[in-house]
Amino acid sequence: MIKLLAKKTAAYYDVTIFQTPNFRQDKGYKVVYRTSIFGQGHEDCLEKTFKLFNVADLMPKDYRGRFLSTGDILLIDQGILGQYYYQLKPEGWKTINRIHIR
Repeated sequence: MIKLLAKKTAAYYDVTIFQTPNFRQDKGYKVVYRTSIFGQGHEDCLEKTFKLFNVADLMPKDYRGRFLSTGDILLIDQGILGQYYYQLKPEGWKTINRIHIR
């Protein structure tokens, strides 16, 4: 019963992908794509975004970045509810405080 009450509601999340010009760099992140992802919380949104941008047949036609890989950053912008940054690490998505863009 408690699980039913605590169930996350599905929503569209504004997701921005940041990548460096070259793989494995740690500076110089730039926005490569912005989209909306429908999910039930941040974890679901991160999982769906990873799948969407790592399967060539699922990628949007106007996407010009590379496959998502270690070091890439996602911003989930929830407007007045806040902005949340996640960086892909070898062990999965980790929350980070901010991003340095040049």
